[in-house]
Amino acid sequence: MTAAAAFKETPAAAPQSGARLLVRTLERLGVEVVFGYPGGAIMPVYDALTGSGLKHILVRHEQGAAFAADAWARSTGKVGVCMATSGPGATNLITGIANAMMDSVPMVCITGNVATHLMGTDAFQEIDILGVTLPIVKHSWVVRDPADIPAVIEEAFHVAHSGRPGPVLVDLPKDVQVGMATDDYGFHYPNEAEPLDHAAIAEAEQLIRAAERPLIYVGGGVKIAGATQALRDFAERTGIPAVSTLNALGSIPTDAPGFLGMLGMHGTRAANEAVQDADLLIVFGARFDDRATGKLNAFAPQARVIHFDIDPAEIGKLRAAHVPVVGDLKAGIEALTTRVAKAPLAIDPWIIRSASAARRHAFRYDAPGEGVYAPALLNELSRAAGDRFIAACDVGQHQMWVAQHCAFSRPEAHLTSGGLGAMGYGLPAGLGAKMANPDAHVVTVSGDGSFMMNIQELATLRRYGVALKIVLLDNSSLGLVRQWQELFFEENYSEVDLSDNPDFVAVAQAFGVEAFRISRREEVSAGIQRLLNAPGPCLAHVLIDPKENVWPLVPPGKSNAEMMHDTRFEGDI
Repeated sequence: MTAAAAFKETPAAAPQSGARLLVRTLERLGVEVVFGYPGGAIMPVYDALTGSGLKHILVRHEQGAAFAADAWARSTGKVGVCMATSGPGATNLITGIANAMMDSVPMVCITGNVATHLMGTDAFQEIDILGVTLPIVKHSWVVRDPADIPAVIEEAFHVAHSGRPGPVLVDLPKDVQVGMATDDYGFHYPNEAEPLDHAAIAEAEQLIRAAERPLIYVGGGVKIAGATQALRDFAERTGIPAVSTLNALGSIPTDAPGFLGMLGMHGTRAANEAVQDADLLIVFGARFDDRATGKLNAFAPQARVIHFDIDPAEIGKLRAAHVPVVGDLKAGIEALTTRVAKAPLAIDPWIIRSASAARRHAFRYDAPGEGVYAPALLNELSRAAGDRFIAACDVGQHQMWVAQHCAFSRPEAHLTSGGLGAMGYGLPAGLGAKMANPDAHVVTVSGDGSFMMNIQELATLRRYGVALKIVLLDNSSLGLVRQWQELFFEENYSEVDLSDNPDFVAVAQAFGVEAFRISRREEVSAGIQRLLNAPGPCLAHVLIDPKENVWPLVPPGKSNAEMMHDTRFEGDI
C-alpha cells in the first residue's frame, strides 16, 4: 500500500501518531500550503506529510519559510504556516516571526524539539525556542501529550487570527510526534465580536462636524480588519482627504481623489503638510509609528484625535486620543459613515487646498541624465502590470521608491517588512505571494544588499516553477545607509561599498532563472514588457546611479514639516 493510500484509509478515530494528528488537524483547518525545511527533531511530521493533502514547499533556508508564510498570509488574509526542526532550524525562523509580530501578520510556526526527557539537558540541537520567542509571539505552546495536538493547533489558529493578528509558536517534542492518540477533539472557537461603542461613534461625529480641516490617517489595521471597502466608502461619502502609512498603501487607491500619499520620513510633501495643518486626525488602525510621525511632540500640533483600533494598548500609547473607539474596525467605520454621511461637511476650502497641494507637489520623472531613474521605472512597472500588480518589496532605498512611486489598487498588492525593516524579505515573500496569487503580476523589488540575504530561494522558484518576477536595483552599495552617511555623517562612507557584487544575471541563470540587464533609460519600457511577459521566473538586473537618493526626507529627530527635497527639479518633489 502506498503512503498516500495508508494516510487516507486510516480512520480518524483510530489511534495514530501525534505527527499524523497534526497533519490531519491542519487539513481540517483548511491549510493549503506549508513552507518548511526538515531535520531530525521534526522528521516524524515530515513522514506524516507524505500522502496528505498539504502542499509542502521546501525552501532553502528557514528564514525563507517564515517570510514566505508571512506573505501568503498578507496577500490572502489566511493564516500562514511554516515549520522547522529544533535548534538552528527553529532559531532561523526568529527574524520572520519578529517580522510578523511587528506587522500583525497571522502565522502559525511549528517547530520540532528533542524528546521531553531530554529537554533541559543541552541535548543535540536543543533550544528553548518557547523562551527565546516569548517577546515576539502572541502566544506559544509546548505540547507534551499527543492527544492535545488537535486542540492546541486549533487554538493556535484562533489566537493567530483573532483580535489583533500575529504569529504563534507550537513546539512539538519528538516523542510527542511519535506517541499515539485518537482524534476525538470536537470543540470549535466561535467568532466573537466586540460590542460597538455607539457613544464614542457619536462623539467622533461631533468632532468631525466641528472640524474645518479633518484628515483621515490610514494604518495597516484597515487591511487586517477587512475594512478596506468601509474605509473607501467613508472617504468618498465625506470627501475628507487621506494619508497612509507604509503598511496601509493601497487601502485607498493611489490615484483616488483626496488621497495625498504616504506620510512620514519619506512621505509626500502634500501628505506631511496636510497632517501638520489638520485640526482633526481620524486615525483608523494606525499606531503613530516614529517613521510616520517624525518628532512626536511636533506631529499634527493643531489636531484633535479620533483613534479607532482593535488593540486597546495602542490607544494613547504615543498620542492621546480625544475620542478612542476600541473594537472591530470595519463595524466602527461603517457606523461612523452612516452618521456622518447624513449631512454634508462644510470643508470644501480644505478639500480644494489639499488637492491643490497634491498637484503642486506631485512627483516628477524627468530627472536629468541617460541612466535609469528608479522612481520612473517603478511607476511605469506598476502601471503596466495594472490591477494584477503585487509588489513584494525588500528593505532599503528601493522600498521607499516603491512606496512613493508605484500605483496600488488594493492593500494586498503591497507587501513589505514595515515595522521590523528586515532585509531579505523580498524574494521569499514574492515566492509566498505568487503561490497564493498565481494569476497576479507578483514582482519582488530588491536591492543588491537585500537580495544577497536570501538569494538561495532562487532555487525554490526554479524547483516549483513559480513565475515570480524580480526587479533588482543595483547601486553597488547599501544605498539607504550610504545616503544617511552622506547627509548626516559628513560623507564618511563606512562599510557600504558593494562594488564587488557578483554578476547577478549569471547567478540567476546558474539557478535556471531567466535574467537580463537594463543599464540605460531607453531600455526600460522593453525590459518591463519582457519581465512581465516571461513565462517563468525572471530577473531584471537594473543598474542605477550609486549617488541617487530618496527624496523627500525628514531628517532624524526633526518634525515632518522640516523636509529635505531633491534640488535638481524646479518644482517640488
